[in-house]
Amino acid sequence: MTSEITPKYSEAYVWIWLPDATEPVVAGLLSKQGQHLVFNYGRSYLARQDAIALYEPELPLRSGAIALIAGLSMPSCIRDASPDAWGRRVLINRKLGIQGTDAAQIELDELTYLLESGSDRIGALDFQRSATRYEPRRAQRPSLADLLTAAEKVERGVPLSSDLDQALLHGTSLGGARPKVLLEDGAHKFIAKFSASHDLYSVVKAEFIAMRLAHKVGLNVASVHLRSAMGKDVLLIERFDRVMHDGHWRRRAIVSALTLFELDEMMAAYASYEKLAEIIRHRFVDPKLTLRELFARIVLNILVGNTDDHARNHAAFWNGHQLALTPAYDICPQSRSGLQASQAMLIRGSERSSQVGACIAAATQFLLDQKEAVAIVNHQVTVIEHEWQVVCDEAGLNEVDRRLFWRRQFLNPYAFMNAPEGVHIPHAV
Repeated sequence: MTSEITPKYSEAYVWIWLPDATEPVVAGLLSKQGQHLVFNYGRSYLARQDAIALYEPELPLRSGAIALIAGLSMPSCIRDASPDAWGRRVLINRKLGIQGTDAAQIELDELTYLLESGSDRIGALDFQRSATRYEPRRAQRPSLADLLTAAEKVERGVPLSSDLDQALLHGTSLGGARPKVLLEDGAHKFIAKFSASHDLYSVVKAEFIAMRLAHKVGLNVASVHLRSAMGKDVLLIERFDRVMHDGHWRRRAIVSALTLFELDEMMAAYASYEKLAEIIRHRFVDPKLTLRELFARIVLNILVGNTDDHARNHAAFWNGHQLALTPAYDICPQSRSGLQASQAMLIRGSERSSQVGACIAAATQFLLDQKEAVAIVNHQVTVIEHEWQVVCDEAGLNEVDRRLFWRRQFLNPYAFMNAPEGVHIPHAV
């Protein structure tokens, strides 16, 4: 049974980096009302000529407390900036030193997660106790080895020294369940992902391979690099929500697909690509090109065995007026022992089977005909077959893992069962 620590905070000021800005301004107040967190824009923010909604239609620019969408306990666009599983685990360890998996039985309140996690969080928001003074929660710049040591201690539930505690603070605002931290290298910022102690195979290399193949088939995808620390693999993913301009960082606002759907985590199973396609048709820039890109991403997820394509693993840039699909990220093949598999998001109606045939049957939702859909599938299969060994060589993947991944996570035969005529079926190797 999960228990919650007595809340420490009753409110937090929400600060935002407006488009093209290099410094944040206070946008309003997030305050506790019973079991809910409710947002209210500040008068000074509403008076700005360049003010934008944190996200519309959820938090339109207007005075007064803004009612929550039915079923939500806090604004979803603000929840997008809160830590997920790994960041929460780090904060629980930091505050309580909870042993290993026992951390799963403890929960802090959302305001604590917002106010005590690192300030360099995904998107353009941060959270402060002051409405007039912005003080970023920064960490020192440690080595990858120091960060890996800190992450391993958190996994074991070992309290951190003050140095390691500060080193890991920087990554507490990140989403996802796997160990990760933030790094900066001149004009680039990265998310560094580490292997976990319970990994049965090279999860880090599998994600690197999937992301590189996604790039090679022509998807708009975050850049990735492989590094090593203390003899372990580290995946570096270049951040696309930060832009260096004249020596200063600009932040790009981002909302998750879960926010677009107006759903919370408990309702995420109802998220569908059909609904996302509908939103894209009405609210995104370049809807036709965006729909083709989204269709190709669904196909790629199926072909590389990424069944963890839930609604927080899709996102859009928000500029106050329109939405634009972010580069793809978190394309991570999942462990698989048999043939049958299903995607985290519905593909068409109640269908979520990890099969290219399901994608092709839904093609019209993406403004594609069957011939175009089959061509996208065949192009990706051909590129994956052709580039497989090259990308595995880039990753330094050993022969045992190549055999483990091939036709299991990557190009699993189940993906091609019941495929329509004209789909290229890969040969067994």
